[in-house]
Amino acid sequence: MIETERLILRPFTEDDAADVLEYLKEPAVNCFACMKLNSLEEAKAKMKERAADEYYFAIELKETDKVIGEIFAHPEGEAPGDDAPKDTFSPCWMLNLSYTGKGYAYEAAHAFFDFLFNEAGARRIYAYTEDYNLPSQHLCERLGMRREGLYLEFVSFVNNPDGTPRYENTMEYAILKKEWRG
Repeated sequence: MIETERLILRPFTEDDAADVLEYLKEPAVNCFACMKLNSLEEAKAKMKERAADEYYFAIELKETDKVIGEIFAHPEGEAPGDDAPKDTFSPCWMLNLSYTGKGYAYEAAHAFFDFLFNEAGARRIYAYTEDYNLPSQHLCERLGMRREGLYLEFVSFVNNPDGTPRYENTMEYAILKKEWRG
């Protein structure tokens, strides 16, 4: 569990299903289209999966105990092989749109980056964001990340009306542990 002034980042429970369904019945950006939830039963099943992942946190608003989003990352190595250090993380964050613009995403991500660098052994954190997702780009910059690249037509998460893939232009941001001012 990670605690900030206004938030608690904690493992998911089945009781979080209704709150998560609120923001995942219509994901705000295409990269989360595969996480779309269609029912409370489906959301409950997904909460069990999330609860089993040590790097997957619900973002809970302290004042109301409501889950307003989630943040997660998984360790990965820089080189192939079992002995490669797992010291690189690529976090994803998502907030219920009703709670954006209040600094919650920054508060959660800042605490999560501190956790990754200081407790999970991260050496490097990188994030991808679509070129149209300005709030996520601003969050990366506010966290001290630098823009490392722009990938044109990098990946497709959804299809166009004619059924062809809609490719996204994607930006990559990153920060090293030695650059973190947490």
